[in-house]
Amino acid sequence: MDEQQDVVAVLVTDHREVEQMFTQLQQMVGDIGERAQMLAEKVVIELVRHSVAEEEYLYPAVREHVPGGDQLADTELAEHAEAEQTMKRLEGLEPSDAEFWPTLEQLMAQIRHHIQGEEDDLFPRLRESCSQEQLIELGGKIQQAKKMAPTRPHPAAPDTPPGNKLLAPGTGLVDRMRDALTGRGRS
Repeated sequence: MDEQQDVVAVLVTDHREVEQMFTQLQQMVGDIGERAQMLAEKVVIELVRHSVAEEEYLYPAVREHVPGGDQLADTELAEHAEAEQTMKRLEGLEPSDAEFWPTLEQLMAQIRHHIQGEEDDLFPRLRESCSQEQLIELGGKIQQAKKMAPTRPHPAAPDTPPGNKLLAPGTGLVDRMRDALTGRGRS
């Protein structure tokens, strides 16, 4: 990709990709096969990477540039924490477990609510408060952060700078090694 995207375009693209996976999973409800497990794992990987990148760069920018940004960022972080707890529960389940599909449905509802809030409120306010150059710079930072981010939920890890920026790359490396060894996230 030669032209850098602004942060909103990057994150909305992520939202659409996750929604596509949610739609596939909803068509599989009750399926206890490996395909459902692999797709659920892929959703968690993408959600964790997306969340970590937002926590590292988006929410600090919201605090700095958007009027009322502290409260807005705090709300978004609280939603991330809830979803991360749900992802952690899901990580310990298989499609044949009675709690798998209800837990996945809960995660989808949480994420859809979160996406709607970002797209309807946070993103327009961010666009009003930042220059196009700032938005493009943030988009690049988000894309870089996703490459280094953890792929598994770590509810006890810090979700605000500087702790999250210091620990996420190392945690991400360990997660990617575990994923490679176990085959987690492969299609």
